[in-house]
Amino acid sequence: MVKERNSVKRRLKRTGYTLACSEVGCRGRERQALLHFKQGVECNNQTGHVIRLDLHEQYLGGKISQLGPSLAELQHLKHLNLSYNDFEGILPTQHGNLSNLQSLDLGYNSDMTCGNLDWLSHLPSLTHLDLRWVNLSKAIHWPQAINKMPSLTELYLSDTQLPPIIPTISISHINSSTSLVVLDLSENGLTSSIYPWLFNFSSSLVHLDLSGNDLNGSIPDAFGDMTTLAHLDLYSNHLNGSIPDAFGNMTTLAYLHLSSNELRGSIPNAFGDMTTLAYLHLSSNELRGSIPEAFGNMTTLAYLDLSWNQLEGEIPKSLRDLCNLQELLLTGNNLTGLKEKDFLACSNHTLEVLDLSYNQLKGSFPDLSGFSQLRELHLEFNQLNGTLPESIGQLAQLQVLSIPSNSLRGTVSANHLFGLSNLIDLDLSFNSLTFNISLEQVPQFRASRIMLASCKLGPRFPNWLQTQKGLLNLDISASRISDVIPNWFWNLTSDLNSLNISNNHISGTLPNLTSYPSYLGMDMSSNCLEGSIPQSVFNAGWLDLSKNLFSGSISLSCGTTNQTGWGLSYLDLSNNRLSGELPNCWEQWKDLIVLNLANNNFSGKIKDSIGLLYQMQTLHLRNNSFTGALPSSLKNCRALRLIDLGKNKLSGKITAWMGGSLSDLVVLNLRSNEFNGSIPSSLCQLEKIQMLDLSSNNLSGKIPKCLKNLTAMAQKGSLVLPYIVFDDWEIPHYYVDSTLVQWKGKEQEYKNTLELIKSIDFSSNKLIGEIPIEVTDLVELVSLNLSRNNLIGSIPTTIGQLKLLDFLDLSQNQLNGSIPDTLSQIADLSVLDLSNNTLSGKIPLGTQLQSFDASTYEGNPGLCGPPLLKRCPEDELGGVSFTSGLSSKKEDIQDDANNIWFYGNIVLGFIIGFWGVCGTLLFNSSWRYAYFQLLSKIKDWLTSTGLHLKD
Repeated sequence: MVKERNSVKRRLKRTGYTLACSEVGCRGRERQALLHFKQGVECNNQTGHVIRLDLHEQYLGGKISQLGPSLAELQHLKHLNLSYNDFEGILPTQHGNLSNLQSLDLGYNSDMTCGNLDWLSHLPSLTHLDLRWVNLSKAIHWPQAINKMPSLTELYLSDTQLPPIIPTISISHINSSTSLVVLDLSENGLTSSIYPWLFNFSSSLVHLDLSGNDLNGSIPDAFGDMTTLAHLDLYSNHLNGSIPDAFGNMTTLAYLHLSSNELRGSIPNAFGDMTTLAYLHLSSNELRGSIPEAFGNMTTLAYLDLSWNQLEGEIPKSLRDLCNLQELLLTGNNLTGLKEKDFLACSNHTLEVLDLSYNQLKGSFPDLSGFSQLRELHLEFNQLNGTLPESIGQLAQLQVLSIPSNSLRGTVSANHLFGLSNLIDLDLSFNSLTFNISLEQVPQFRASRIMLASCKLGPRFPNWLQTQKGLLNLDISASRISDVIPNWFWNLTSDLNSLNISNNHISGTLPNLTSYPSYLGMDMSSNCLEGSIPQSVFNAGWLDLSKNLFSGSISLSCGTTNQTGWGLSYLDLSNNRLSGELPNCWEQWKDLIVLNLANNNFSGKIKDSIGLLYQMQTLHLRNNSFTGALPSSLKNCRALRLIDLGKNKLSGKITAWMGGSLSDLVVLNLRSNEFNGSIPSSLCQLEKIQMLDLSSNNLSGKIPKCLKNLTAMAQKGSLVLPYIVFDDWEIPHYYVDSTLVQWKGKEQEYKNTLELIKSIDFSSNKLIGEIPIEVTDLVELVSLNLSRNNLIGSIPTTIGQLKLLDFLDLSQNQLNGSIPDTLSQIADLSVLDLSNNTLSGKIPLGTQLQSFDASTYEGNPGLCGPPLLKRCPEDELGGVSFTSGLSSKKEDIQDDANNIWFYGNIVLGFIIGFWGVCGTLLFNSSWRYAYFQLLSKIKDWLTSTGLHLKD
């Protein structure tokens, strides 16, 4: 006995567990097995045998197999809980020797595996089994193993990577001896092949969770036979078709979750028969039609979520009968209004959350004054108009008031909001509301989120904000503030996650604070801020100071240190008056994704350390005075999608590595610099490029024939350039890239439509040679500009393949030959310039080419024909050429057509004139009588006048 006890002690010691036995009356051998266990042990007071061992959430770690031999000593154990312990390895089958077990919980040990569950059949008394997160991917015969457990009532196998059931006769027709009451098979990727095995338990199941699987097809009517079910969760599968009416048979169901599927059709009226239902989730499907009036029969309903469907019509008046309703979520539908004012009358003392956002609700703001328990009100993105009622201030429990993007107008006073002492989230953005609050009025709430964009708060800075000490998010952009930032305002920034005061007329300077948190997203763009940019500002995670009056250098920013490890991901200092050289410490901003320093007065060389920005996707240095060659280190920034270095004084050659290393480039703009040399053929490797602008440089040599490899310009579809950058608090910041494009003679900024521009601009260089025919393979090109070069040869005859061209400029070259007839096939061409070349021959006939001004073709002495005044020789009289004859025939046809129109108009005029007079006289008797009476009088007058002259 002593030898066995010591053996058990040694095995436990090798496991590394420091577990201890508390003062319980355990038998010697079992006490030794428990020597190193912590508290969580229960022994039978009469026999002294260990009957319960609960070690959950001890995070013991190590191999589960090392614990197996020790547990085998506890033969009288009834309850074993080893969940949440980070065990790993293969689950020992010795657990099957604990034949008295009634409850076994090994869940949430994600590194533990079990390939065979046959040992469970040796536990005849087991009623509760929890293996959540244990890897069962190799347990192919798990259904058979479950069927051999006669006492099992609760089974939890969530996220265990269960292999799918292969439908066989032996499984689908098993007469299981189990009486499962609770079954959780969620998050396993199971398919609809589970149904035959599952419906064996139709008469016993009370709780069934199949969420997060791959169930597809329609929902079987057999679910309606599960008349004992109280909880059914089919969330996040691929179920389609309509919701079966058979659900109405589930008269004991209290919880039904069908969200995030592909269900279609209308919501069945059979729901009205489910009078015990308390929670109903139908969100994120494709349900249509109106909300059934039968919903009013579900009087026990506490939670109703129909959001993100395609429901329409008005909110039914029957919802007023739901006296237990606590949460009503109807967001993201096409609902148009409320049938009556008190649409939720019975639940005015129970309703806590009301979300009607993202609908098409019209009319005035609903009267919610009686909803004494309302905590959250969401009405954003509707079409509500009128004023915000003061009765909103009576919702004493209100924590969230979110009504942005409506058409509300009028005044907001302290009576509306300042009495809401529980308010933590206030969003009135993008309405036409005017705040009228005196300096002395102080709100009772301490909000964490205040969003008032486009509300009129100014002209003075809202003084009441200084009481909001715990603010996390503040947006007062475009609020008509014309004031200097008060000193107290900077005290709010210590806890802020995001700050937006953009698009105002705020003036003054930024203080050099030490309290700017590194996760702060700060947008102060489009104001009148001036002075130098303090070093501490660069601690922010998202920084937009563009379109201000900042001046001086930013080299001091090299002293910036980040305390949390989260660095600056977005930096926009464009459109200011900043000057000097760029800092040489880019390595401290290794998290930068967007860098925009355009339209300033920066000078000097671009520093090599910029190549350390490995995550950078956008680089704007446009319209500065940078000099020198591009740093070779830039090839390390392989994530770059947009480079705009236009309008600088950069020189040297366009290096070959740009094509090979920056393969994700969508936009490359190097226009208006001093680059020389030839266009490297490596640029042809930029398969994703959609805008390539090398214009206004000193480039020479030939245009590479390999341009046909720019596949994004030859294939349909566009790559987009929006970014979502998440800060340390997982708050998203949205950014859509933009660049200036030389379009139709003017520089225009393209932002949301940038993805639609597919263009090549090599104009104003010294390029020679012919236009490569391969360029015409880029059939998705919208703009092609090769003007102001020394190109020779003819225009490719296949130019007509570029049917999407809107802009084509080949002017001021030395092109010769005739204009290809195929050019007239480009129907959408709105700008064409072929001037100042040596083109000759007749301009091809076609409505498109003749619609352009004569200046399109001027400077080509050999060109003739419309729209030029110069006639072609074959058009002169006496021409005997085939072309002349063809032209003559065309003119004859035109003359015949003109004659037909001339005589046709005469006939038409006669008909209208005749029936305009005679038709009126025919159908109007009074006019006819008056007309002939007038003729009679004229006749008598002429007769009397003639007789008088004769006399």
